Amino acid sequence: MSASKQVSVFDVIGPIMVGPSSSHTAGAVRLGQIGRLLLEGQPTEAEIELHGSFAQTGAGHGTDKAVVAGLLGLATYDERIRDSFALAKAANLRFHFQNVDLGDGVHPNTLRLTLRRGESEIQMTGCSLGGGMIEITNIQGYPTSFSGAYETLLVVAKDRPGTINAVTGWLLEHSINIAFFRVERRQRDGEAIMVIETDDVLPQEIIDAIQDFWWVRWVCRIHKVSG
Repeated sequence: MSASKQVSVFDVIGPIMVGPSSSHTAGAVRLGQIGRLLLEGQPTEAEIELHGSFAQTGAGHGTDKAVVAGLLGLATYDERIRDSFALAKAANLRFHFQNVDLGDGVHPNTLRLTLRRGESEIQMTGCSLGGGMIEITNIQGYPTSFSGAYETLLVVAKDRPGTINAVTGWLLEHSINIAFFRVERRQRDGEAIMVIETDDVLPQEIIDAIQDFWWVRWVCRIHKVSG
């Protein structure tokens, strides 16, 4: 298990992308991609709240079109990013933008997504750090910290003894190496969220097994975001 993250040459140079700014375009696309993965499919409705620099200069940099493109599953280098609004209309994706103040200490390139599809709803907050790198800072009210650069497993479960061992035991049984592991909770004996980033692809068998634990409320697998 690793204790710290290292920055690669690719992170410094930045991604192949469409648009004038990696922070406002590539990062925004990837935030939209993560939101889509959390909802486990394309949303039919999206409330997109922009904070700080995203709110002030986002439209000029194409942040709005980039986020919608990510929600549609487009890659950072897809030439159709500039046409994402029209593509969203054709895909029956309704979206609404609002500028908000998420408070002091929040990264200036931050957005909050509230996504819906049928009975499913997910809320996510994340920021663009530059060079196409992102950080997801909150999911459903739980503080988090992950980048989408690894295969990621999210588990919301009751805060009780043995839960971590049970989940990591399944990963060990399938020889899945954990790169980073975090647990956050709102209060003791309530619910907690595990954020597990791995070096290996997580098979569906693991997802199904963890979901079957009676104390697990929600499980989501997020594949590595690479484009």
